[in-house]
Amino acid sequence: MSAALVVQCVQAKSAAQQPEQAKPVAPRETAVELAFYRKYTEGMLRRYMYRSMEIGRVPALLGDFSFRGRATHKNGYTFEDSVIFVHDVERCLTKLNAVERELVKRLALQEYTLAETAALTGMSIRTVGRRYSDALDRMTEVFLRLKLMQVPGAC
Repeated sequence: MSAALVVQCVQAKSAAQQPEQAKPVAPRETAVELAFYRKYTEGMLRRYMYRSMEIGRVPALLGDFSFRGRATHKNGYTFEDSVIFVHDVERCLTKLNAVERELVKRLALQEYTLAETAALTGMSIRTVGRRYSDALDRMTEVFLRLKLMQVPGAC
């Protein structure tokens, strides 16, 4: 047997014995239908923050931060409705990964700009914008699946 053939056999055996490395995950393709709902999803997240503050509970993502108040003369919901809504949204937020939760916390709940968020997280502005859009799309999927958000015209 030639030396080259022996080397090839040894390399083939060692390659077969090594565990297969994880393949890089391709970014998810954003559905046009989900991109349409981003503003509605942001509105729901802001409503979640304000309602959770009204019932005396700091939003789960934020910890011990303080926010400016918002006064309104009319409430179209009851205390029980607010508690249920806050609980449902908190459960939906747990379906995001840590980076997505951080971006939602900074941009949607605390109303930071993309540049401020990029500086705080150490990412570029483009990356923050892209990943935030992906996080909103994922939240939209969860809201639609759990029927917390309705498709327009589906009545």
